[in-house]
Amino acid sequence: MSTKPRGRPRSFDRETALEQALLAFWERGYDATSVADLTRVMGIGAPSLYAAFGDKKTLFEEVVEAYLTRYGGFIGRALAEEPTAEAALGRVLREAAVEYTAPGQPHGCLIISGAASCHESAADVAEGLRARRAGNLRAIEGRIRADVAAGTLPADTDVAALARFFGAVIQGMSQQSRDGASREELEGVAETAMRAWPAA
Repeated sequence: MSTKPRGRPRSFDRETALEQALLAFWERGYDATSVADLTRVMGIGAPSLYAAFGDKKTLFEEVVEAYLTRYGGFIGRALAEEPTAEAALGRVLREAAVEYTAPGQPHGCLIISGAASCHESAADVAEGLRARRAGNLRAIEGRIRADVAAGTLPADTDVAALARFFGAVIQGMSQQSRDGASREELEGVAETAMRAWPAA
């Protein structure tokens, strides 16, 4: 005897809907993206959005994780895979020039610009992205510090200042891409920034 399935099956593909939400938040930022905007681009009603993803903040948190998996993981990969901090950060900047200007998607970095201007009711959203940026900065600093310890970089290297410099370059590249800078222009920024690397 067959049993009737419980509840109504979802009439939309969750991953496709999540990707559409990701692109909307990436393009407009958290505050400027309304629930009405989300339901429109995701092709679902508000009840389906809340049932599948929770509220707007919960959806944004899932979007951030999806973004890091699909688009923003190049920083961590470069820091983990390259043999030196210099090679890693050179790769990060070159890949940022490509990723931040890729056709068919919003320019820049969601983690950098997704909550650049938030109402106080979304202060926790802005703080969450700030914490992720701080984590990237710590990872860069740790990679540079390891090279100082290994003797690859001079012992008197100002590790914190060098890490913050490269963090500023990455954030600046993101903003410039949103302002219309091309891949080639950002690749020029990357090459110029690498000239600031301390001599061994």
